[in-house]
Amino acid sequence: MITVLQRVAEAAVDVDGERVGSIGPGLLLLVGVARGDTRADAVATASKVVGLRVFPDGSGAMNFSVADTRGEILVVSQFTLCADVRRGRRPSFDGAAPPAEAVELIAALVEELRGLGLTVAEGRFGARMQVSLVNDGPVTITLATESGRVV
Repeated sequence: MITVLQRVAEAAVDVDGERVGSIGPGLLLLVGVARGDTRADAVATASKVVGLRVFPDGSGAMNFSVADTRGEILVVSQFTLCADVRRGRRPSFDGAAPPAEAVELIAALVEELRGLGLTVAEGRFGARMQVSLVNDGPVTITLATESGRVV
């Protein structure tokens, strides 16, 4: 599972002109589910995201997590994170999980995050989405899991 995490002042996702998810201060997660990912990868990602200290304290040091700040999370599935661009000019997406598996694991990630007490909004799996955000910092971090561990 590959995740691009962005600290945001706000973020939203629209599909066909309809707002399907939005948050205030918190984290936008763009998530790519790779072939071979399991629920353990979703659990590991959720655990890392919830505890990652990327929010500033009074002196500006990143000492608080999204849980500490009671921030919100917007999860947007993005299979293009699994692109292989080593050959040619057109990305290969063979490394992305099949849609039925990916939708299940995105749902597992959301379930885990909610189970950890966070407010979570979602994009719409498989839809053409327009994602807007106000990046705070900017702070952008990539996470990857392998065999249920963050690597």
